[in-house]
Amino acid sequence: MAGLRIAMAQINVTVGDLERNRSRIMSYIVRAGQENAHLVTFPELAVSGYPPEDLLLRRHFLHDCQAIVHAIASECTGIAALVGFPELCDGKVYNAAALLHEGTVAAVYRKIELPNYGVFDEKRYFHSGHRPLVFVLNGQRLGVTICEDIWIGDNSHEVFLRENRVEAVLNISASPFFAGKHPVRLQILARFAANTGADLLYNNLVGGQDELVFDGGSMVVDRHGELVSMTDRFREALLVHDLPVRESTWLSLSEKDPEAAGACLVLDVPGTSAQFDGIPPCLPGGMSETEEVYAALVLGTLDYVHKNGFEKTVVGLSGGIDSALTAAIAVDALGADNVVGVTMPSQYTSDDTFTDAQRLSANLGIRLITVPIGTIFRTYMDEILPMLGDGPPGLEAENLQARIRGNLLMTFSNRFGWLVLTTGNKSETAVGYSTLYGDTAGGFAVIKDVPKVMVYRLAEHINQNAGLEVIPESIILRAPTAELRPNQKDEDSLPPYDILDSILKAYVEEDRAPEEIVQAGFAPETVAEVVRMVDRNEYKRRQAPPGIKITPKAFGRDRRLPITNRYRG
Repeated sequence: MAGLRIAMAQINVTVGDLERNRSRIMSYIVRAGQENAHLVTFPELAVSGYPPEDLLLRRHFLHDCQAIVHAIASECTGIAALVGFPELCDGKVYNAAALLHEGTVAAVYRKIELPNYGVFDEKRYFHSGHRPLVFVLNGQRLGVTICEDIWIGDNSHEVFLRENRVEAVLNISASPFFAGKHPVRLQILARFAANTGADLLYNNLVGGQDELVFDGGSMVVDRHGELVSMTDRFREALLVHDLPVRESTWLSLSEKDPEAAGACLVLDVPGTSAQFDGIPPCLPGGMSETEEVYAALVLGTLDYVHKNGFEKTVVGLSGGIDSALTAAIAVDALGADNVVGVTMPSQYTSDDTFTDAQRLSANLGIRLITVPIGTIFRTYMDEILPMLGDGPPGLEAENLQARIRGNLLMTFSNRFGWLVLTTGNKSETAVGYSTLYGDTAGGFAVIKDVPKVMVYRLAEHINQNAGLEVIPESIILRAPTAELRPNQKDEDSLPPYDILDSILKAYVEEDRAPEEIVQAGFAPETVAEVVRMVDRNEYKRRQAPPGIKITPKAFGRDRRLPITNRYRG
């Protein structure tokens, strides 16, 4: 029996850029052919990009996607391919995989299990398939699944594949990243492979799409649940695997009920009949949580900027930790020439923070523009003070400074086409410790889902990785402050960040009730105040720019609460 070589193309596609996606797919079909592969797989919805959202409601978009599939099929000879695409059939839309063979679409598999939780909305757009796809390629019996199909244990699909004794299951996925998800994913794959008694070839999407980052991590898990090989994460890759030759134990097609078998066909791809020596397994070292989060932030920033047609970005540099981290991520993603820093000192800006903004810019090698806002602020206040009534300036004066800075950054954006990267972290976003139309003004919130404690870990990671002080140590050690009034510190308004982040994780990410959080050892008055701030600031979060998801539950697609909401608890 001839050996079977399968390639998995872990590619970065762009939602709606059908021609570019077609070109990307074709280039990897060629590469896989050069590796003597008989079959190459591509991620879920590789033709359209994932998630295409309401583009799926446009019939012409679906027709264009199917035209791309047929165009790819016409050029796919000498190698079979499994390509994800949205299929329109008899008025229904399916999340589908096209099996391409010798210039034709030989079969189509339709995803059976549709996720409808967290960031997923698949039941809004897709109908569920109901027939498995098993095909025979060069004497080896292969099953096809799409993403969620393998996450549901002991379902009828899993039973079908086990009873029909497939040698390997191909899974094409678009599984978005969050910190710590990789071992969970591996556990799911190992369970599925062991339950079906088949090798599992898992091909995951890579790249950034709005708030989501897909980290790749495509892998082969054998029928015993053991990891055999895996790609690098957060970049494109081609993983080639030689499927072990086994004696088939399945009945011939003539002895099977074709309806019971779902769809089953026999294909053959010419190639060497000799047993392959095998590709050396690719098992890269594991990444720490900090390393994988940083890689996700860099990739998410790179793809958001480039896929939306920008080249340069601008960051307001306060001399604080959040803006320093944002700028460093942008430089790693885009290069120093494509990042501009703007420091906008006021009468409350200390010499230390101003100097740190300058040192940071020099360390990163980016251009720094200095625009003092003292005169602008005084002009505003002189004009409006008679209308504010009696009493000294208060919160309105603090927020006005932030809005002046936001206006200046947006002016540079309008003039030069630079994308403004906002610098607020998840802790601040959660409790509304930000100024609407001020520090929230911008196009992309790089660290929007990064808790403050992790901000510090990431800053230290940057310095350790570089072997020098990219982010000045004085920035890391200084007590956080917005510098909008004399001697202001974040802890004047908020609990210490280690306590705040723990409460936020319990309330926002784990949906625990305030009483449960108190029982975990937190002061009742602190919990009540944090919950109050989270609940009352939904309106701010709804108006904030998108940002990269790195936790299991991010604000936005993951957590959708009404703005008008009087439920407390």
